[in-house]
Amino acid sequence: MARTRKYRIITTLERVNNRLTRWALRRGLAPRAFALLETTGRRSGLPRHTPVGNGLDGDTFWLVAAHGEQADHVRNLLAEPAVRVKVAGRWRTGRATPLPEDDTGRRSRSLPYQWDAAIGRMMATRPLTVRIDLDAG
Repeated sequence: MARTRKYRIITTLERVNNRLTRWALRRGLAPRAFALLETTGRRSGLPRHTPVGNGLDGDTFWLVAAHGEQADHVRNLLAEPAVRVKVAGRWRTGRATPLPEDDTGRRSRSLPYQWDAAIGRMMATRPLTVRIDLDAG
């Protein structure tokens, strides 16, 4: 899968932002607009943490992955759909299901934090909706 110039530029900027946001999320210092997604590394088998927009809706967590299957966290959840999400300082377990037929623009506009969702739509190269069905908590 060829990576576009836009993808390379955006992901370079995201690496720096993700490090800062991940640090803040781990310490409970990040804004509520963000959550921490934990997947299992598809090759290493180790936990991998990725900052994502907060898409919590009851016992469902909605994620619009801006780069779709190009993103490592999406590749990881395709290999192992059991995930955890840290929202508002609390870990919840769940199962991820990619929804390639979903209207990502519409889904993104339905998320609770619109400023973050709007940035995601601008940066997106191959957006993909992922529904995470969370265990009752």
